[in-house]
Amino acid sequence: MYITITPQKLGTNYSQSSADFVGYLEKENQGLEQQEMEHFFNQYGDEISSEEVVKEIDGNTAKLKKKEPKFYSITVSPSKYELRKLQNNSQDLKTYTRELMKNYAASFNREIKGRPIAVDDIKYYAKIEHQRTFKGTDFQIKENQPFATKILQLKTDIRNIQEGRAEGNIGKLQREIAKLERQAPHQQNGKRIVQGMPKEGNQSHIHIIVSRKDASNSISLSPGSKHKASEIEMHGKKVKRGFDRDKFFEKAEKTFDKTFGYKRNYAETYKAKKTFVKNPNLYFAALMKLPANEKELAFKIISKSGLPIVPSIPASQAQIALRVFKRLRRGTEVAIKSSSIGI
Repeated sequence: MYITITPQKLGTNYSQSSADFVGYLEKENQGLEQQEMEHFFNQYGDEISSEEVVKEIDGNTAKLKKKEPKFYSITVSPSKYELRKLQNNSQDLKTYTRELMKNYAASFNREIKGRPIAVDDIKYYAKIEHQRTFKGTDFQIKENQPFATKILQLKTDIRNIQEGRAEGNIGKLQREIAKLERQAPHQQNGKRIVQGMPKEGNQSHIHIIVSRKDASNSISLSPGSKHKASEIEMHGKKVKRGFDRDKFFEKAEKTFDKTFGYKRNYAETYKAKKTFVKNPNLYFAALMKLPANEKELAFKIISKSGLPIVPSIPASQAQIALRVFKRLRRGTEVAIKSSSIGI
């Protein structure tokens, strides 16, 4: 499970309208028949139009300043192992989203008229997508980049020869390109993985647009709050504040597991990621203590995420493997701090 919570920005400023983001989420519906489309939905409604989403989100921004986010984007990407537990991707992910947003509401340390925040206080709209493409930030693209750079240079050399600006053997250069294409470490269906290439397999995931303001347009609810749970005095009264991201991520996992009967491996847990950041030695020791079949699955999950770990590591090589983990610690710490989880 990989979850991110992001305040939507355009350059250095926060988006004043959700229209561009909503339009982006409609891309998979282009060219599809009405019955094939994935529509926006919320806690109680299905088949909500993009126009209604924009109107409701943009109209729920009372007293927010220009430099404050008007809405947040939550992206939920189940792993291929988790997706295998679903019977119907679209309907099951809708069911999960509605339970997840109850967890989201419960993670606020806030009250409205003396009661805790509930899901009915959250104004949100969600959409299921089934396709993903490789981005420049994916490890496959980064590790293929040296080959991509050399291939681009060779293609430039060929073009210069063809247009009379240089001399050389075009056939030889083309053979070098073909060799580099094969040598690139990350391939899909026999082709070098490049930016923009659709990812194979089940890529179903969830996009959620959630308003910064509550459903009454009177209370500001920020999941980006630096405060986990605290109280401040305002106008002579004690006011609760904060959003517990750890609580949200942990409940997101438990809700999925309970809803679909999923047995989560240690390497997939948010707790494991936190342990990795705070104490890599403890994290590695926990992996090595797993039963043989769970340990094998754990390293398979880790290797698929881009971490250069072989499926099984003898105990005598524990220190060597641990050094590999330590090199990756900083990147994982950034992911945790940016409100994202998952391997």
